[in-house]
Parts: sequence; structure tokens; C-alpha cells
Amino acid sequence: MYKPIIHYGIHFILPLVVAVFFYKKNWKRAYLIMICGMLIDLDHILATPIFAPNRCSINFHPLHSYYAIAIYILLLIPKKTRLIGLGLVIHILADSVDCLL
Repeated sequence: MYKPIIHYGIHFILPLVVAVFFYKKNWKRAYLIMICGMLIDLDHILATPIFAPNRCSINFHPLHSYYAIAIYILLLIPKKTRLIGLGLVIHILADSVDCLL
């Protein structure tokens, strides 16, 4: 019961907190960009079955691989890609916590 609440809380609430706290003037834009990090879940359509509730996404799906995660972390460095990187890293964090639960 608590697993989806924690998982989706990290997916939607944590980017909101980051946007409001660090991007006060443009928090809506920052939040929207970070939420777009959810698009990496499109790689789930390559899996059979598409959704498996007990499957850990980390290093299973191509956009959730360790190589991809390294790129997401590198996106945090330049200011121009920082919001995209934050959204992707928060997404990976949510999926990692999901794997631990």
C-alpha cells in the first residue's frame, strides 16, 4: 500500500519541492521540465510484459541502465541541462527506492 505512495510521491512531490525551493520565480516551468523526466519510462514498451509490478527498472530497461544514469548525472553539471538532469535523476531515485521496497 505504501510502496506506490512513496514511489509516485518522489516522482511528483520531490520535483515540486525542488522547483519551489530553488526556482522560485519560474517554479512552474522548472517543475514541468523535471516532470518530463518521466518520458524515460517509454522504454518500458520494449519489455515483455510492459508492466511487471515486482520488476526493478534499474539496469533492466535501456533508459534506466547504469550508462544512461551516468549521462543523467553529467547533465546536472551544465546550467542549461541542469533541470533536465534533475528530473531524470529524481526519476531514477524514485525507481531505485521502488526497487529497495
